[in-house]
Amino acid sequence: MVGIDTADDAAVYKINDDVAMIQTVDFFTPIVDDPYDFGQIAAANALSDVFAMGGEPKVALNIAGFPNCLDPSVLGDIIAGGADKVKEAGAILIGGHTIQNDQPLYGLCVSGFVHPDKIWKNYGAKPGDVLILTKQIGTGIINTAAKAGMASERSLQEATIVMKSLNRKAKEAMMGLPIHACTDITGFGLGGHCYEMASASEVTFDLKLKQIPYIQDAMEYADMGLVPAGSYKNRGYHSDCVNLDAVPDHYVDLIYDPQSSGGLLFAVPGDYEDEAMHRLKEAGLDTKTAVIGYVLPKQDKLIRLS
Repeated sequence: MVGIDTADDAAVYKINDDVAMIQTVDFFTPIVDDPYDFGQIAAANALSDVFAMGGEPKVALNIAGFPNCLDPSVLGDIIAGGADKVKEAGAILIGGHTIQNDQPLYGLCVSGFVHPDKIWKNYGAKPGDVLILTKQIGTGIINTAAKAGMASERSLQEATIVMKSLNRKAKEAMMGLPIHACTDITGFGLGGHCYEMASASEVTFDLKLKQIPYIQDAMEYADMGLVPAGSYKNRGYHSDCVNLDAVPDHYVDLIYDPQSSGGLLFAVPGDYEDEAMHRLKEAGLDTKTAVIGYVLPKQDKLIRLS
């Protein structure tokens, strides 16, 4: 039912009239120092694809690589973090596969389920929709600042909370509303994933830079040039589709900052803005949510930054 045509978050295979299976896999190398936190972040990131499709994760398998020069207890802590996050998501972890590798890597292969008529896809946004984001952005910039020894403790703590938080509460809060399109914000950054949604939906996204929630200190670090290489790569892929000329560089760097385990981005009819924001507030998320823009009829630029 969903394949690779629109670069959606996961594959969806119809089993019968009532059940479709969501299948996804994701893994990466450590982005924080604590092994347990890394396991939680990597697991939350992999599970997020299922939530972004409107589904419920049910079964997960570990994928791990580990060097023989490190104590095996480190791997145990990574897997323990992942297992706890899988349990929090309401799924079960039933093994997996580990290989020897020069550096640690960890993630999950996840299977979930959704009703065939209730799949959220990354296309279908319509003019008049509002764009709602459920996590603040800037994790890539914070991690870059941390590698340089310049990240504040408060920004590190906030970034870790953002990355560890499941998108389960946000997904459950939005169930039953007319979701025209949804995706999770990960490696392509907010700008990259907005481009995918706008392009596939044949519309233009008008993003309001001052309404987007940012991790504290992220804008300051971006202004200092503490920007990951991935941000420049993301920016280069489709810079001709965005009005970048009059936008300060630090905003552009944040928009294209690669996110690890980012939030969900919803396109919802404007009439449901208040209801959607009320539901997200009542859900008690550990992250910031905001209306970050609006969907317009297709223009010469697919993304407008204002």
